Amino acid sequence: MKTGSKVILVVIGIIVAGAIVYRAVNTAPPESMPADERVVKILDKGGCAECHTADPKLPFYANWPIAKKVITEDIVEGYKAFDIQPMLDAIARGEAVNEVDLAKVEKTVLDGTMPLAKYYLIHWGSSLTKKKADILLEWIRAERAQFYPNTLAAPEFANESVRPIPDAVEYDPAKAELGKLLYHDTRLSADGTVSCATCHGINTGGVDNLKYSEGINGQLGGVNAPTVFNAVFNFVQFWDGRAATLADQAAGPPLNPVEMGCSSFDEIVARLDKDKAFVKSFTAVYPEGLSQATITDAIAQYERTLITPNSPFDRYLKGDKEALTAEEIRGYELFKQNSCATCHAGVNMGGQSYELMGQRADYFKDRELQERSGLTDGDNGRWAQTGIERDRFRFRTPGLRNVALTYPYYHDGSVKTLEEAVRMMAKYQVGTELSDEEVATITAYLKTLTGEYEGKPLVNDNMTE
Repeated sequence: MKTGSKVILVVIGIIVAGAIVYRAVNTAPPESMPADERVVKILDKGGCAECHTADPKLPFYANWPIAKKVITEDIVEGYKAFDIQPMLDAIARGEAVNEVDLAKVEKTVLDGTMPLAKYYLIHWGSSLTKKKADILLEWIRAERAQFYPNTLAAPEFANESVRPIPDAVEYDPAKAELGKLLYHDTRLSADGTVSCATCHGINTGGVDNLKYSEGINGQLGGVNAPTVFNAVFNFVQFWDGRAATLADQAAGPPLNPVEMGCSSFDEIVARLDKDKAFVKSFTAVYPEGLSQATITDAIAQYERTLITPNSPFDRYLKGDKEALTAEEIRGYELFKQNSCATCHAGVNMGGQSYELMGQRADYFKDRELQERSGLTDGDNGRWAQTGIERDRFRFRTPGLRNVALTYPYYHDGSVKTLEEAVRMMAKYQVGTELSDEEVATITAYLKTLTGEYEGKPLVNDNMTE
């Protein structure tokens, strides 16, 4: 046999042997295994925990001179983008996996972006085969059906990462009526000039459309005021997540020296106690009387009523094909293609996770160059509450409902238009440069997220045609 023929046979033999080994080591977990265990096994085999946890499981070659630098960089970037540990913990406890985590895994599987080629070329068993991908996608569908049932959506949209706003949520009408009075009552501030509605106007999209809100004595806050509408659907309140509930949130501004400036709720109670008619109405609903707990509970009950269902997009999700134009539908597709629907997931299309501002580019460095302004305390985000370095510059994702009304945008209120907010999000969070046409199309879609309040389209009196 000629030498050339022998070489060809050897090469063919190596390819065949490699294919056999590759197929053997990439076998999907058996169907007899419980679904959760199959998922964990796929994720573990795929090396997810080697980059996406605080305590990565390093491979044997991690300290080799050339490999060490590459691996370290991958771990830093991987953990910055996604911490898989809470997801694994939830699976182990049989609890709901966060909606955003499900959306991120789903998007990664559909795009085939993980594991990285430089990883699976060394770790043959880590490749995400079609069988493994199908197992993960089916598990995600099952998780959503069990923990986040999308019963309002048409069947074709039942597995979307976003869901329509319900027409109502549970609340106590009598308490909510008192809460409405308190929400608009300036006696909750030290000098009687500021109420909750001052910065979160019901007639201005739940915001004040200022970069920073003005509190007592003309003082300015350190972050942009988020909308109060649909706050009930957020997993925590405030940009830094310092309030777990609406009632906790309601307790914050009255005692903030910059916002409403009271020394304690005893001071507020003393003022309200002088209003005998109000006290009579209040104790009829809360026999225990005025206190921080009852005042904030009443405000929270009112805020539960501040939801905006029946937006054009919600009607589209429910099956109304005429609710959106062709351009708006295209905008939704671009929204999903550019990974927007991974972080802006759930009923409120956001408010379900903390995300890093500047995932793909340094937002704060660029802001400093453009505005000649350095970092502020408000820029620290979640870090201000945890002290964990990974949480610096990480914020609770804002909900996108009624976003056309809630300018200016971002935690620092630095972006005035929705178009610019879209363009910058693509740059800093996704690493994509959108065309003017794409920006316009996505913006057209985002304008369909404006819903109805008390049966009428939500408006912002600060906006003029």
